[in-house]
Amino acid sequence: MAKINGEEVTNAAGKTIMEYLTEAGYDSRRVAIERNGSIIPKKSYEEVIITEADTIEIVSFVGGG
Repeated sequence: MAKINGEEVTNAAGKTIMEYLTEAGYDSRRVAIERNGSIIPKKSYEEVIITEADTIEIVSFVGGG
């Protein structure tokens, strides 16, 4: 099971980062992704496939003031 934002996620492995973000309701334009300690460039979201061993952190950017 992949670990995403500290939680074990059963439905993420085998999907691209973009597929997971879309299914989970994230706006890919407003997030940063760290996978196993490395930042994933936005241009790679459609290519990087999540594996069972991955630890992923998704950080959402929120505007306001």
